[in-house]
Amino acid sequence: MKERLAGFILMCAVVPMAILGYLIICWAGFFGKAERGRAGVRALDHFVNATVFNGYAWESISSHAWRMREKHPWARMVIWVTDQFQKDHCMRANKREQPVVDLVLEKGLEKQTIH
Repeated sequence: MKERLAGFILMCAVVPMAILGYLIICWAGFFGKAERGRAGVRALDHFVNATVFNGYAWESISSHAWRMREKHPWARMVIWVTDQFQKDHCMRANKREQPVVDLVLEKGLEKQTIH
């Protein structure tokens, strides 16, 4: 219960900032530095992976899709779409991100932090 209450309070502060962050990403994409826009898109990618695709918060949708390609139709669709823009994008993303996933799981960093 304590974790749920803390999560609710945190989300009440984070959601308005997330909306502002989305607007900044849009602005940076057209007028700002590419690095800022890229960092924002990467963070949004990880957020969507964790919430919509039930993946790890420290992994991109592309890397997650590559890991799940044999199990889930959505993963094969993500791979097909990304291949239209960059061949083997998901495989490369997973190759780059899998050591991070392994390290986080090995250290138990995905476990509950508020007890």
